[in-house]
Amino acid sequence: MKDSPANRKRKKTVARDAASSRSANSRANQSAAKAKKPKAKPGITPDRLEEYVRANASRLLSDPNVTSVGVGYKLVKGVKQPQLAVQFTVSSKFTPQEIGAKTTNPIPEKIRVGSTDVPTDVIERSFKASYLVRDAKVKDDRRKRAETLQPGMSVGGAATTGGTITAFVQDRSTGRRVLLSNWHVLQGPGAQLGTPVAQPGKCDDNRVDENKVGELLRSHLGPAGDCAIASIGGRAISNNPVGIAGISINAIGKPELGDIVMKSGRTSGVTYGRVSRIGVNTNMTYPAGGLLTPAVRAIVGGFEIEIDPKHRPADNEISRAGDSGAAWLAVSKGKPTGVMLGVHFAGTDGAATEVALACYAASVMNKLEIDPLAVATPQAIQDENDSLRTGFDRDFLPFDVGIRTFTSTRSKDLADLDGKKEIPYCHFSVWLSKKRKYPLAVAWNIDGSRFSSLPRKGFRPDRRGNLEAYQLTDAIYKNNPVDRGHVARRADLCWGGKDEAELANADSFYFSNITPQHEAFNQSGNRDYDKRGGKWGRLENAIFDSEHPHKLRVSLIGGPVFGEKDPTFEQDGEKCRLPKQFWKVVAYVDEQDGKEKVFGFVLSQADAIKDMLPQGIDLSDWIWARTRLSDLQQKTGVFFTDDTLAREVPIISEQGVLDGVKLKPLLSEELYFK
Repeated sequence: MKDSPANRKRKKTVARDAASSRSANSRANQSAAKAKKPKAKPGITPDRLEEYVRANASRLLSDPNVTSVGVGYKLVKGVKQPQLAVQFTVSSKFTPQEIGAKTTNPIPEKIRVGSTDVPTDVIERSFKASYLVRDAKVKDDRRKRAETLQPGMSVGGAATTGGTITAFVQDRSTGRRVLLSNWHVLQGPGAQLGTPVAQPGKCDDNRVDENKVGELLRSHLGPAGDCAIASIGGRAISNNPVGIAGISINAIGKPELGDIVMKSGRTSGVTYGRVSRIGVNTNMTYPAGGLLTPAVRAIVGGFEIEIDPKHRPADNEISRAGDSGAAWLAVSKGKPTGVMLGVHFAGTDGAATEVALACYAASVMNKLEIDPLAVATPQAIQDENDSLRTGFDRDFLPFDVGIRTFTSTRSKDLADLDGKKEIPYCHFSVWLSKKRKYPLAVAWNIDGSRFSSLPRKGFRPDRRGNLEAYQLTDAIYKNNPVDRGHVARRADLCWGGKDEAELANADSFYFSNITPQHEAFNQSGNRDYDKRGGKWGRLENAIFDSEHPHKLRVSLIGGPVFGEKDPTFEQDGEKCRLPKQFWKVVAYVDEQDGKEKVFGFVLSQADAIKDMLPQGIDLSDWIWARTRLSDLQQKTGVFFTDDTLAREVPIISEQGVLDGVKLKPLLSEELYFK
């Protein structure tokens, strides 16, 4: 039965759509193949020669003078002929008479491949990985810290100097987006999986902890390439390479001899090239990472790129130190495409002819088990466990504990994330002051039945959104008695499942949860101003000294009191106001009488900080006393929920907690806690 006109039209549409959706790789390769290049003579194919070189790479590279072997067009007096050849590069060329005195062997004029004799070429050329040792130039945007990461920007591991972001790809095993670059850029000799990865790399900014974007996940150094991937957190990403407008890296292809390619590198920027050899296997040596870390040697597979005469760089350099990791992209009809053919990993070392080496994109993807991202628009990337950042739980206890609102002045001063002024973390929330650059208030939950003991992490700014602009840095805390004082104590937050506890532990070290506290006030073991120790630390310890800590469920809210007379402290070009007082609200269900209870406290560090400040300032005495929640609201501008206020235990005596009594656990029998 004949098709109806509608069916014929539908089939034509399907066929047309199928044709238009053919692999971008094939289109790019076909277009690139039209570039002017020698037409190979009939006989052995490039693919067959590649197979031969790959299978025999170790043997062909066994001579110490041979630096690489690959497939290219035969050269006669520097002119390419239409005949394929097995091309060897050597550190030094010798005459037949000289070879006898050297530890090297002559390279045969022909090599038998199957039933075909294939000519050889010998080129004097050495290679080195595009390491960046130092660079004193003024930083451009590629080498600065960026909120949206792009291919072509500086990146590096904690144990490396740095290189270039290749692209963002998808991890097949998890489905997550990850960052791709070289092994020697993200890992390097001696480093292990889990090593921090930072943007920019250490060569451009040595503050690895502050610039951290993720951790090393997987890597490979060998025939499949010099490659590695890292997780991404806290930044946005775009697969549009720096300096190449209108494209996004979203596919991979296979390079052919004569293909025109281009890259965006951290150091040399945008440069063009032409594929000059394929199936190249190179003897690579990666310098030692230190006295205890020996140099690493490996045979790395890939292809070679020479200068494209039509796009000759001004300095005749198509790659420089620091370009390692840059993606080599296919060029079609003179324009760049989003098809990645290779990952740059090395260049010539002092050779007369400038060439670059790249790993095959397909080999890298297969070895690391990753795929291209077929998305062109920037995408917000959160930390891998961002779903666990649910913030403070107001319903953690049988009654509603939390902050209801703020005064207008306080509210206007709060930073926001995604339009919300309550900034969520794992097990706690922060309300961050833009003027003070530390929290106005923090609310957190403790589940004492699920505690974990975890090691401390490093302090760092929270760089989500524009939060970094509203946090103090380490400059204010160095070489003085001012501690980086947690509001929500680290140990309070380390509970729950493994991932949950680890994320809460790490989150507690964001500067958004830190206030400047004198060490004698913050540390329970510091007896400089009180023989019983620092008061803030002792109040924190009181909860954990309870008779039944493993049954503990507590909700807490706390922060500094923003006083008009808080003194200003300045150091290393950074200023901050030192809060003289801190407050804390503690809510729980008493295990002994079953009653729901809430207490408020105000503590002062005035005496501790006075020695750091100019004399003559009126400073009050140390205070550690119960306070009424109504007074606390007026003092802080923070207003609590009705349930919180209704369950406040009345103050019978204004006696200070430490006035003549020994500090006892918060949940024990005490007159001022009933």
